[in-house]
Amino acid sequence: MTQGAQVQVGETVLVERRGAVMVITLNRPDRLNAWNDELEGRYFASLDEAEADPDVRAIVLTGAGRGFCAGADMADLQQAGAAAELTAAEAADRFDRGRPRWFPLTVRKPMVAAVNGAVAGLGLVEALYCDVRFSTPDAKFTTAFARRGLIAEYGIAWLLPRLVGPSRALDLLLSARVIRGAEAHEMGLVNKLVEADRILDEAVAYATDLATWCSPTAMSVIKDQVYRGLDTDFAAAVERADALMPEAFRQPDAAEGVASYLEGRPPVFRPLDPK
Repeated sequence: MTQGAQVQVGETVLVERRGAVMVITLNRPDRLNAWNDELEGRYFASLDEAEADPDVRAIVLTGAGRGFCAGADMADLQQAGAAAELTAAEAADRFDRGRPRWFPLTVRKPMVAAVNGAVAGLGLVEALYCDVRFSTPDAKFTTAFARRGLIAEYGIAWLLPRLVGPSRALDLLLSARVIRGAEAHEMGLVNKLVEADRILDEAVAYATDLATWCSPTAMSVIKDQVYRGLDTDFAAAVERADALMPEAFRQPDAAEGVASYLEGRPPVFRPLDPK
């Protein structure tokens, strides 16, 4: 892929390479990038491409136009409602996507969400599946589910309390009220606020910093440690770290990390091993 060139994948996702960073843009701006099966398939295929390309070391996810992702397309929600009348086997067959919605959480490379506008429901979940979130001060966030007669879907009831605490998570989930980016930042849902005209560039700059200075293998292992650690106690997390440390010292990246620091130069780390 040409550096800096935006390539259309189907009609719902744009993919652009900026150095070692892959920028993925949800591209249904007339629908505020509402989620449907085609968009999901194209997005997941883009993540597969990023995983397979050793030159891609970080990923930025954003939306085209005024929104990040307004949640599930209402046509899909109507179809889901009709499935309630099907048997469990029929419904499972109709909505079989081949892999789970939380597939982005399995991506080994760091993912940064650049929330450029409205983000709701499933769109918010997708932002939470990223490791770090940038937002504009005026971006609108809502869980939306309770106001659609739905439950907290796609693991958000697990993710949200771990980011903002149980009480704030329940406020956002029960009320489905709209909050702006500034409040999302204050409660820890967003890592950094950036003005709209700079948000993508700032997110790419952050991702480029990761790609330049951090070991892909180390970042992959650290991501796994953090997400696994959410289901363990402190002693288990320490035990796993102690088990991983000798292997880390045996890897070339450890020697390169020390040498590059002592020599005052950017490190030359190996790409991730293929899965």
